[in-house]
Amino acid sequence: MSAIPVYRWRLAPDGLATRRQLRTLGLRPGGQDVAAQLERPRRRRGPLVAYLYRVEKAKPVRPMTPAKWAALAKANAARRICPECRRDAGYVIPPSLGMCTPCTYPEEQHAA
Repeated sequence: MSAIPVYRWRLAPDGLATRRQLRTLGLRPGGQDVAAQLERPRRRRGPLVAYLYRVEKAKPVRPMTPAKWAALAKANAARRICPECRRDAGYVIPPSLGMCTPCTYPEEQHAA
């Protein structure tokens, strides 16, 4: 197993980029292996690690097809439907709640 080069935060050479940096350039790793890794030290935990890829070996991002757009719209719509009342909440339901706000916090009925 070969070791990959490790660079400190902000000291990576030109020609290497993270996945996010490639994406902003309209590129993707395209199946290439990790070229290096970047480490950002932290005080009480292990360092944050980011993998770096060669920009010259990166490929262009695949375009979205109409079928992919439709599937994405359907998935996002499903995240808005409350499983309790089956209504569109008008927002993406937080996984921490699991249901829309009115179902999570129903109004308390006070007996007069």
